Amino acid sequence: MSTIILLIGAFDVKGEEYGFVKGQIENQGCSVLAMNIGVLGDTDLFTTDIPNALVAKAGGADITKLQKDKDRGKAMETMAKGAAALTRQYFDEGKFHGVLGMGGSGGTSVISSAMRALPIGVPKVLVSTVAAGDTTIITGVKDITMIPSIVDVAGINPISEKVFKEAVGAICGMTRMDYSLSGESKPVICASMFGNTTDCVNMCRESLVEKGYEVLVFHATGTGGRTMEGLVDDGYVDAVLDITPTEWADEICGGVFSAGPDRLAAPGRAGIPHLIAPGCVDMANFGPIESVPEKYSDRQLYEWNPNVTLMRTNVEENRTMGKIFAEKANASQGPVAFLLPTRGVSILDSDGDQFWLPEADRAMFDAIKENLNPRIEVVELDANINDAAFSETAVDMLLALMPPGRT
Repeated sequence: MSTIILLIGAFDVKGEEYGFVKGQIENQGCSVLAMNIGVLGDTDLFTTDIPNALVAKAGGADITKLQKDKDRGKAMETMAKGAAALTRQYFDEGKFHGVLGMGGSGGTSVISSAMRALPIGVPKVLVSTVAAGDTTIITGVKDITMIPSIVDVAGINPISEKVFKEAVGAICGMTRMDYSLSGESKPVICASMFGNTTDCVNMCRESLVEKGYEVLVFHATGTGGRTMEGLVDDGYVDAVLDITPTEWADEICGGVFSAGPDRLAAPGRAGIPHLIAPGCVDMANFGPIESVPEKYSDRQLYEWNPNVTLMRTNVEENRTMGKIFAEKANASQGPVAFLLPTRGVSILDSDGDQFWLPEADRAMFDAIKENLNPRIEVVELDANINDAAFSETAVDMLLALMPPGRT
């Protein structure tokens, strides 16, 4: 069967460029499924398989009305929504093997929405005028390969031709790759870690690996938490050992490592085992000390390194996090439990250390228990989170949540 590339683009304004790329793909022995996200019209240079009217309809609007209203923002929002829905639908139906798109900032926004709807491992190549700097808003937590267009996506010239051919070579090569995994398939457990919980997570990982599990560790820097939960949503994960949901401290305090308000929700949506420990909720993260907001000038600060300043969270912030953690767990459709270390939630939160503040930890623990569904187990352990006893208990509790046959 021929390899099929989904080609997504605004064919109304970039028909020449897409016509050239379509021909190059076919020269490589691949077939093309063409989706038009251009609102104004189509192209007569090649056949469009998925017209803009269908994309608009999938986005909840009528293409004629979008054309008449001339509201560019609304049109792009609609086409992004429709392109994402149809791209996922056609992939699930086995209608293509990889996706390629090209565009400026507007086209990039719509095309990347469609790419983010696909699981990790599906080849995705995006030629873009904005492929530089922080591209998180474009790639999200998905494996989108971005190629700088160098010149604008406007016509075929000695520069654009080379870049377009590079993109074609990339997507055709990716789709021909054998993605079957080598070695034995093992249940996958994701774990969240930070510098202040490294000892704990390493001990847990070693124990779980010995027991036959594949353990993926994610650094709790905002992107790490979102990526971990993105893998959960995509169905790659069997359980989550959430030792370090510290990103919630940054969400509450305005720190630089927030993972957003959805953090802790994905395992519950997926219905998979989820053990939650409050690792590093004692700290919110900022840049150099001069970057810490003025409103925190009287707070306890610690220069972790010249580029990272930690702020000790207070009683009220911990109480707020405890309530949120309980609410996330209550909404879970799968087995969930809490393990709470009464001798500190990080290295710095140890007796006599810089962030030792038992009343703040207790405020969080009490808020969790007060707001938690009684069916959910809570264990308080007389240990610091980095003690061997804590990691051993964490592993035992997570495995107890696993269904028969997965332990």
